[in-house]
Amino acid sequence: MSFVEIFVLSLVQGIAEFLPISSSAHLIIFRDLFGIGKSMGANMELTFDIALHLGTLLAIGVYFFKDFITMIGKGFTKGTKDKDGKILWYLVAATIPAAIVGVLFEEPIEEIIRKKYFIIALALAIMGVIIYLADKYSKNKREIKDMTLKDALIIGCSQVFALIPGFSRSGTTIAAGRMLGIERENAAKFSFYLSAPVVCGAVVLKLIEKETWTVILAAPLTFVLGIFLSFIVGLICIRCLLKYLDNHNFKIFMIYRLLLAAVVIAYLIIGA
Repeated sequence: MSFVEIFVLSLVQGIAEFLPISSSAHLIIFRDLFGIGKSMGANMELTFDIALHLGTLLAIGVYFFKDFITMIGKGFTKGTKDKDGKILWYLVAATIPAAIVGVLFEEPIEEIIRKKYFIIALALAIMGVIIYLADKYSKNKREIKDMTLKDALIIGCSQVFALIPGFSRSGTTIAAGRMLGIERENAAKFSFYLSAPVVCGAVVLKLIEKETWTVILAAPLTFVLGIFLSFIVGLICIRCLLKYLDNHNFKIFMIYRLLLAAVVIAYLIIGA
């Protein structure tokens, strides 16, 4: 795989992982429809995805380092009696639904949906409209510290839809947060917090497989570059999105998702 292909896929992952536009759909579209990185074998493709996700996971850890340290410290010393401490346990509870469904159904869903570009396009369009409407008609403005366990579980369950390429983990969780009346930037922050344990679990499960290390050791520079580039781009995107949400809504993301869905459908029609 060339440096240009590594750079493009790392850029796509770093941007799409945090913006509510679906990183999995973008990686599929860029690989399968646009042919970027198409020369990779199946094992190489899945393993390189782990490198990209590891890069964005590091971006979350670095950007929210102080927040996580505070949550962990308060969570284990004061528990749910502390506003920061309770968020740690809310994150644990919210992670469980997606973790169970992911372990049981991620591979079957991947095999069934991956080549179904019309379904991916439909998911892009539907989720784009949902997140815009959820944000537009959300009247309450609660912060993360005002969340309840019920709120966390609902947001956690929404992650299950992200297993379908096109829905987006950040898109579904932010939309759920806005429907529950959580302020726009706070909904995005909780979405980022919540992605850390899910992505970390997926990365660890893949890294304990012997085949993964065989692929990595065959092309170590490829994976180092993927991790580094997606990390840098991810850091920039987290900062930019949170700043953008101070004064803007999700309309631009809805428009982008609808346009991308139209492009994919047009490609399928023309290609057919």
